[in-house]
Amino acid sequence: MAEQSTAYILEMNNITKKFPGVIALQNASLKVKPGTVHALMGENGAGKSTLMKCLFGIYSMDEGEILLEGKAVSFENSKQALECGVSMVHQELNQVRQQSVMDNMWLGRYPKKGMFIDEKKMYNDTLEIFKNLDIQIDPRRKVSTLSVSEMQMVEIAKAVSYRSKIIVMDEPTSSLTEKEVEHLFRIIRKLKQEGVGIIYISHKMEEILKISDEVTIMRDGRYITTKRADELTTDEIIKLMVGRDLSQRFPDKINNPGDVILKVSHLTAEAQPSFSDVSFELRKGEILGVAGLVGSRRTELLEALFGLRAVRSGTIELRGRMIENKSPQEAIKNGFALVTEERRTTGIYPDLSVSFNCMISNLRQYRSKGVFVSERKVYDDTKWVIDSMKVKTPSQKTPIRSLSGGNQQKVIIGRWLLTKPDILLLDEPTRGIDVGAKFEIYQLINQLAADGKGIIIVSSEMPELLGVTDRILVMSNGRAAGIVETAATSQEEIMRLSALY
Repeated sequence: MAEQSTAYILEMNNITKKFPGVIALQNASLKVKPGTVHALMGENGAGKSTLMKCLFGIYSMDEGEILLEGKAVSFENSKQALECGVSMVHQELNQVRQQSVMDNMWLGRYPKKGMFIDEKKMYNDTLEIFKNLDIQIDPRRKVSTLSVSEMQMVEIAKAVSYRSKIIVMDEPTSSLTEKEVEHLFRIIRKLKQEGVGIIYISHKMEEILKISDEVTIMRDGRYITTKRADELTTDEIIKLMVGRDLSQRFPDKINNPGDVILKVSHLTAEAQPSFSDVSFELRKGEILGVAGLVGSRRTELLEALFGLRAVRSGTIELRGRMIENKSPQEAIKNGFALVTEERRTTGIYPDLSVSFNCMISNLRQYRSKGVFVSERKVYDDTKWVIDSMKVKTPSQKTPIRSLSGGNQQKVIIGRWLLTKPDILLLDEPTRGIDVGAKFEIYQLINQLAADGKGIIIVSSEMPELLGVTDRILVMSNGRAAGIVETAATSQEEIMRLSALY
């Protein structure tokens, strides 16, 4: 028995975790060999994050055992886990943005020189780790000046700095360019050579098959199977994840674009560097994609349309009438809605209920007798969101943070639909969401377009843009490089336009 244990650097056996009204994990298991990348896959709500939180000391398990290098462990908090060589790079980055990179690296464990922090050692130690990982970032830079991808690299370097035996990476490439993904994969291969076991959580099938040695699949809080990555195909993984064949990645289109409802002419943002001289039209019932490389200012364009970013020049016409969305409140009045890219930081109120998160964008509609909130109307509208969006939640009062990413996203979209928008702006609407939940959101987008909504969707996933949209606006370095008909374009043409400026 002892011999079997030493074959694995980590064993999680028969883990069960219950929350009020929900069994999140039931006899779930995971076994990771040293020097391997072990992918952990499953739909949102399958229990992947809960299992990792049990490992990392964020949750205490109700049943089961965890063995690290053959020895039983049970961490009471993440500090204990880190000290024992278990690190986690979270999808949603939690960094002190006003502090330097090296401060973030050594927070809570600063090197000391007598009573004082040894800044020189902290700088040199950070530099050494960065050099080893080929990360070109000045340790003295403020985190707030870094791009999302650079912040991600700092978090990975921090995990390495603990001399970790196990590193959990949760959707590590969700904010990375193709070039940055290759850099991450080089770091992962280096860590493998050093005997580190890496648990890799991602919904990107091609990525999983490229970097993983083994794949464990979970469904509904249970362990399904573990297989060698080279024995699996994308279709087999999807079938194991969802428990059924999912022959279509994208639903059949049912919308029929009509007259132009939105006309944007020569729009230029106030703050620079940003976008300039962008023009396009959006038709009623049309799904318009926005493609472009990181830094092409796609998000900034949506922010300007929604009144979050000041406009220097240019015009916006809604149904032939000139409008100025100088604030989100004005944009909402004009029939605009925005689902932001960073779900956890700018989309949800994590500790508040599903019900609160449904009503917050439309608060004025729930006032009864001036100052009171009509609980009946809040209940009815929340029920509508849960039913029409197919949100899986124990109740309306459940804190939204305990829902899966896909269900959180459905709540956010439902919240905005309660404002009865004409123009729906979606920024990376399926980021970090599994293949089954993605299909449901695609169906929802399709249905909204069929109902006459004008939809603009920013996405970094080329298959998504080609599978969902009617036309694609390609951005390049803050400028509109061209608009193409989706049915008549190719990935190569979009990439060529993306690099035009």
